[in-house]
Amino acid sequence: MPELTGLFHGLADNNFFTAGFGLFTVGAGAAILRKGFQGALILFRRNYMITLEVPCRDKSYQWLLQWITKRGAQNTQHLSVETSFEQQQDSGNVKTKYEFIPSVGTHIMWYKNTWIRVDRTREQSTLDIQMGIPFETVQLTSFGRDKQLYFNILEEARELALQYTEGKTLMYTAMGSEWRLFGQPRKRRPLSSVVLDNGISQKILDDCLEFSKKSTWYSDRGIPYRRGYLLHGPPGCGKSSFITALAGELEFSICILNLSERGLTDDRLNHLLNVAPEKSIILLEDIDAAFASREETSVQKAAYDGLNRVTFSGLLNCLDGVASTEARIVFMTTNHIDRLDKALIRPGRIDFKQEIKCCSQHQIEEMFKRFYTTADSIRNSVEFAKKVMSFGRDVSPAEIQGYFMMHKESAVDKMISEADQIWDDSRKKDSPKVSEKV
Repeated sequence: MPELTGLFHGLADNNFFTAGFGLFTVGAGAAILRKGFQGALILFRRNYMITLEVPCRDKSYQWLLQWITKRGAQNTQHLSVETSFEQQQDSGNVKTKYEFIPSVGTHIMWYKNTWIRVDRTREQSTLDIQMGIPFETVQLTSFGRDKQLYFNILEEARELALQYTEGKTLMYTAMGSEWRLFGQPRKRRPLSSVVLDNGISQKILDDCLEFSKKSTWYSDRGIPYRRGYLLHGPPGCGKSSFITALAGELEFSICILNLSERGLTDDRLNHLLNVAPEKSIILLEDIDAAFASREETSVQKAAYDGLNRVTFSGLLNCLDGVASTEARIVFMTTNHIDRLDKALIRPGRIDFKQEIKCCSQHQIEEMFKRFYTTADSIRNSVEFAKKVMSFGRDVSPAEIQGYFMMHKESAVDKMISEADQIWDDSRKKDSPKVSEKV
């Protein structure tokens, strides 16, 4: 026992031992404090902080970035730029716009008496398959436990995005398995700017309005809540223009779907129809060019082989099958309704058919009055329309509009007297070219 006591006294008198023991004690104490601090911080974050993570594939991602730019992180010094172009209505000049958004990194902002930390991260080695861009996330962290704070932020971001597109028509195109915004939002086109024959525009508009208000009626009777429209007629008669104007009148967006797109399959088509944006018109243009009728000859069908991987039965199932979506409006256009298979245009798939013909006298008069607002526009419009109708051939609205554009600075009397140029120009386009011998 005395030997053990002497050993301890010897170690206590050893400077190297006491220094090492002291360092060990300090290190152990620092490690314990560090672990305790980390544990306390984790506990604090779990119970007294709330975090919201928004990935780039979510619809609110761009809304949130725009909101952070406009309302939150104005004083941040780490910025990214988004360049866009806007055409001036009065001068026609193109104005370049620069939008600065918070770049990748950490930003601090103040919102409703709360500090919020904004972390925008980007995975350079990971691509978002749906969007084809590096995978990004925005993470918001704030004190408290009330989720209502983030509900308010997202709602403000949504309203800010709606202000940006207010009074405009959005165009979407299929990109992969998702819908992507196509171009800049367009100013809504007035429905009155597309002149169809008397009563046609109002008839289609009334049918769309009635359908949009009858969801409960459809549900109570077990009828699928969807509606299909087919506009058919010669080219240049305003089918696509009318659909664009109708979307603006209904305050709908337009989803343009090309059935001849390479890589489009039945499964992807069905998915796209199911994830289309709310309040949108799905537009299938020139549907006759995608599929041949089953009654066509084998030679005629051969012209369609290899155009796409969407099958005709797949399209029918997407429009009216078990997995087809509801609350949907589909518009189809064709120049040759006789080429369409009867199964495609039967009721339930196409509920409303409307032929858009070449110009009637009423259309020509209305188009004239829109272009020439003179005191004698009514009398002049009747005179011009009678002269055009005397050609004895069909004239499309595109031809009439093209003639008006060529004579927008001409006197009205001269424009009316030279109306036969419409027939001459059209005849030159239709006539075959003859090569001249030198």
